Amino acid sequence: MPTHILGIRHHGVGSAKKVAERLAAIKPDIVLIEGPPEISEMLKHIGNKDLVPPVALMVYNSKIPASSTFYPFAEFSPEWVAAKYANDHKIPVRALDLPAAISLKIEENKQKALDKKAAELAEKTKEEITAELPENLPAPPQPIRDPLSYLAEVSGFKTGEDWWEHQFEKVSATPAEEHFEAVHLTMKTLREEEIVSTLDEENVAREAYMRNIIQAVQLELYNNIVVVCGAWHGPELYDMDEKVKEDQKILKKLPKSKIDIACTWIPWTNGRLSMYSGYGAGLRSPGWYEHQWTKLEDMEVEWLSKVATAFREEGVDISTAHVLESYRLAHALAALRNKSHISLEELNESIRTVMCMGDSILFELVKTKIIVGEKLGEIPDELPKVPLQKDFETTAKSLRLTMSAMEKTYNLDLRKQLDLKRSIFFHRLELLEINWPTRAESRSKGTFKESWSLEWEPSMQIALIDKAYYGNTMLDACVGFVNFKMKKTRAIADLVQLVEFCIPAELFGSIDALLSKISNESAISADTKDLMTAIPGLVDIIKYGNVRKSDVSQLRNITIRLFSKVCISLANACYGLDEQNSNDMFELISKVNNAVEILEDDNVREAWYKALEEIVNKQGVHNVIIGCTVRLLFDNNRLTKEASSNLFSYFLSASNEPVDVAHWMEGFLRGSGLILIYDDRIWNLIYKWVEQVEHEVFMELLPVLRRAFSKFPFGERRQIGQKAKSGLTSSSTIDTGDETIAFDEQQAASILPFITKLLGTT
Repeated sequence: MPTHILGIRHHGVGSAKKVAERLAAIKPDIVLIEGPPEISEMLKHIGNKDLVPPVALMVYNSKIPASSTFYPFAEFSPEWVAAKYANDHKIPVRALDLPAAISLKIEENKQKALDKKAAELAEKTKEEITAELPENLPAPPQPIRDPLSYLAEVSGFKTGEDWWEHQFEKVSATPAEEHFEAVHLTMKTLREEEIVSTLDEENVAREAYMRNIIQAVQLELYNNIVVVCGAWHGPELYDMDEKVKEDQKILKKLPKSKIDIACTWIPWTNGRLSMYSGYGAGLRSPGWYEHQWTKLEDMEVEWLSKVATAFREEGVDISTAHVLESYRLAHALAALRNKSHISLEELNESIRTVMCMGDSILFELVKTKIIVGEKLGEIPDELPKVPLQKDFETTAKSLRLTMSAMEKTYNLDLRKQLDLKRSIFFHRLELLEINWPTRAESRSKGTFKESWSLEWEPSMQIALIDKAYYGNTMLDACVGFVNFKMKKTRAIADLVQLVEFCIPAELFGSIDALLSKISNESAISADTKDLMTAIPGLVDIIKYGNVRKSDVSQLRNITIRLFSKVCISLANACYGLDEQNSNDMFELISKVNNAVEILEDDNVREAWYKALEEIVNKQGVHNVIIGCTVRLLFDNNRLTKEASSNLFSYFLSASNEPVDVAHWMEGFLRGSGLILIYDDRIWNLIYKWVEQVEHEVFMELLPVLRRAFSKFPFGERRQIGQKAKSGLTSSSTIDTGDETIAFDEQQAASILPFITKLLGTT
């Protein structure tokens, strides 16, 4: 019963061609492919005309989808070629390797051990850890080299990858049987010389399991077996009878696993093929490999023509002469390096030199488009998928949305039915943390415009499958996810954020449940910062949520209740805060103040300003908060002329500690410097204070002052600089007294109907 071991490089185009040639000669009655046995059933779908590579098999823990691994396939992957041959010729195809359930269990145990060790170290003091260290620390282990790098070094290649590419992946007339004999001899020699590989420890169990599967297949009386596996494993799959007892000992040591493994096909991209994942070796240039797979003659000239076309599409002037000269240079470079054929390295250098005139940045224009060859695979609808995955794809198809690896922007008008449905779908994906759509720009409140950018990545399938736990459709999953989040938190700010997600996603049942919980939690919550964080979002919903005709009438009563609680506890919440927390409170006070103005409720406004007055009169409050509060009261005419003059003089007095004055100024001025330009009284007070501060002290305070002034618009900073040249001013531009101002109320009222119409408040 012959067993033919075909050692390959994963995604090697030369290996794939030789596998196809060897299979045609051997005519096996079963094909075994490297991979966990759980994917065997899924391999039978390879060859389906609607399963278009690049694709990947996602193997995951059905209860924890994030615990997963991927097995990517390209059209030129040797494993794909072998499985397609088996399916086309109606013979069995199976996977042989360590089961995914055991692999995931091993990783889980390793992580638990690391976590345990980290926890033990965290409990020990630095002295205890030092005492446990040996007197003579062992030298750090030498980094493990790629086994092929030794051969590359002898042959004059930069890396083992380059050596393998030259020796085994080039298109050559060498018979496939001789090719695989050479591969086997190379790997056997390296292993006999005990060259170490980074995966040696893992490979012991994997190769034992591979031998076990091959022996089981032989017992099923298959007479002509082909095994397609990584070349490094090949030598260990011979002389299996001699290793039976040793293999049994190895397999007994493996952990028992009850992990329920699930598999599904997902679209992959050429860009992802260049990453190491599962058994998919990193592939630097999938586009070039695909070109080698499909083109048999004039390969280099065809490639250069393809690159030239891509440059022209980018607006770069490339002629036929550029293509010819690039080919000549690539040919000369290969000859200088004693290479029998032109490789991608020579082609890239010639393109950079001739077509790009030495400009590496220009070369990046076509790198992604041609060398990587970005494209997305396709999965037929009838293949096994989780229900949420199917609903997602059906919905996307009905909305005429294409999963593409290239970025595409959608500008939506919510007055149009299709755009509104797309918006709801995008917001539901955003809620589920599936980041296929991302906001291209901030949406203007009160408008019917949204802009989204869509760029598909295979990792998004993980998030999609991970959310399948919450429901079988997009709507059910969103509702389930909101319920899960709602039960996990009692923070009102988090609940309000969920409401903000639910409104554009049109999850009306979830909105009612959230509002009920917000109402209950707000009645017992004593966390002032949480309440303040929640208020701006609630006010936004009240004022702008009706764009989607959502019923948020009960929110107003909840918001009024939160305002009342905040006003009662605000002064105490500001007491004793350090600089960082004071700055955080400053931001919250500013946001709540804006919310008060937007809400337009006189009772709330009155209560709010009384609370701010309490802060000004309370001892133990940081001067950043005091400065902010004084500015808000001053801007809203809550201070008389006499009271404001007294406050400014008091806080800017030279008798105060300079750092306290600087912090007060930061709070007072942050956000707008217009008051310094137009109010000469405040200008003179600040000018005198700066003049009196010693140079050394001023330099220490400079970061605080710079932080206050840095947020001013350029025009304001320029005017302040010009005013500083004049020094003290003798007259005030602004007069807050009671002088009579000529004002025609009747003429002013005549424009109100037009303003009302423009704002749409009729």
